[in-house]
Amino acid sequence: MAFFKTLYEDIKTVMDRDPAARNYFEVFFCYSGYHALVMHRVSHWLWCHHLRFIARFNAMIARFITGVEIHPAAKIGKRFFIDHGMGVVIGETAEVGDDVTIYHGVTLGGVSLKKEKRHPTIGNNVIIGAGAKVLGPFKVGDRVRIGANSVVLHEVPDDATVVGVPGRITGTASRNDMFDHTQLPDPVANAFNCIIDRIVEMEKEIKSIK
Repeated sequence: MAFFKTLYEDIKTVMDRDPAARNYFEVFFCYSGYHALVMHRVSHWLWCHHLRFIARFNAMIARFITGVEIHPAAKIGKRFFIDHGMGVVIGETAEVGDDVTIYHGVTLGGVSLKKEKRHPTIGNNVIIGAGAKVLGPFKVGDRVRIGANSVVLHEVPDDATVVGVPGRITGTASRNDMFDHTQLPDPVANAFNCIIDRIVEMEKEIKSIK
């Protein structure tokens, strides 16, 4: 019963976070992110019960059908939502908390060849934008927002916003609309604006000397 309760909760999560989802029937049959998550939950159960070849084979079928690759050993929390899904990769030692949303092209990857913890641990209520890469065995805190195409290589504290390559913490995540990426700051543009302002000040100083 717990498994079916989880499946229902996963469908409800899609309904809550995707305005394009019209009904539960549509989500159950037409959402590849949901299919990938269901198949992963089966693969993870098989993996934990030492049926590891079958788990890997089921994960391979899931990747073929959905375009989402999740290693059976990865730990996924409740109400996880993969929006669109294509190109998502989640590695073996990755851990994902509750109420996390990720978009297409996201990678939770490793940077080591050693058989140890080498993938990130994602906290609760985290949003990871399309194309973002989180690489390494560090913790991403709760309520973090990672901008699209960012590359995160270091630990991120709770309530932070991360953007850029490499990812930089640019402030506190806004609670108003966590899904609106137009609200993310642009550190490169801010740096250029500071340089331009300084140049203008220097030109004024030079003219005053003349």
